Amino acid sequence: MLHARHTKLFALLSLLVPFSGLTSCSSSDKKLPPLKTVAHVDLGRFMGRWNVIGGILSPLEKGHVAGSDTYSLRSDGDIDVVYEARKETLDGKPTRMTQHAWVVDTKSNAEWKVRPIWPLSFPYLVIDLDADYSYAVIGYPDRSYVWIMARAKSLPETTLAAIFERLRQQGYDTDRIKRQLQPSS
Repeated sequence: MLHARHTKLFALLSLLVPFSGLTSCSSSDKKLPPLKTVAHVDLGRFMGRWNVIGGILSPLEKGHVAGSDTYSLRSDGDIDVVYEARKETLDGKPTRMTQHAWVVDTKSNAEWKVRPIWPLSFPYLVIDLDADYSYAVIGYPDRSYVWIMARAKSLPETTLAAIFERLRQQGYDTDRIKRQLQPSS
């Protein structure tokens, strides 16, 4: 018989398998070129709170609203990531997950790895970033996930349309992107 903590770990791991690259889930069967990341990310400017505006979200985020990631640079150069959201409604039960990230490509700072739980780590690619750091888009190599994030709780429709067009150019099926409810204030 499994201990309760092992049962919870196996349940969490089963939710994370889609991230592992062990599945054949992708946006298309055709071979796509690698995602293009932005030329450079100023890590100091990137730190802070980002609201999840929408995306092709992970199984761990299904049913969540008011999602946000808060990034904090550690003294060792790595990054703490705290994901917070509400379940189902803006008044729903709060949920929180702390993750560890580190920069893989130190020339651009646009390619990271994120570890939600040891020993798993997943690619984190900054594929679009506004010059004033008002929005960012995080991609996943096989295009099965994407996160559109902003400092504000929403983005203008013209900005979203331009982001969607750049995502299409990178091989994303933008019909799969869902918006995430955020509080108005």
